[in-house]
Amino acid sequence: QVQLVESGGGLVQAGGSLRLSCAASGSVSGANVMGWYRQAPGKQRDLVATITSGGTTNYADSVKGRFTISRDNAKNTVYLEMNSLKPEDTAVYYCRRERVPWGPVYWGQGTQVTVSS
Repeated sequence: QVQLVESGGGLVQAGGSLRLSCAASGSVSGANVMGWYRQAPGKQRDLVATITSGGTTNYADSVKGRFTISRDNAKNTVYLEMNSLKPEDTAVYYCRRERVPWGPVYWGQGTQVTVSS
């Protein structure tokens, strides 16, 4: 089992910045992909960014150039630096960890990010 604990959400004005963190604990050994997803009210949960244990990153087009995902493997923690935030970035942000290649997948409890205009 892996436990994921997110932190760093909050309320920010448009154009501002926030940094999310997700710390993994438990059975954290082995190759994995960690990432951030978000879900706005009434919408599906969408990918924001992912990063492999080797450091390869992937971003949704909507956040490229504004968000940066990184990880500290020694701390089993993944970060999401969010800059130039827009009201449409408002959502609950979820941390996800997948052991590769065959799973399992774990989710965090989510952290609210609200961007005011």
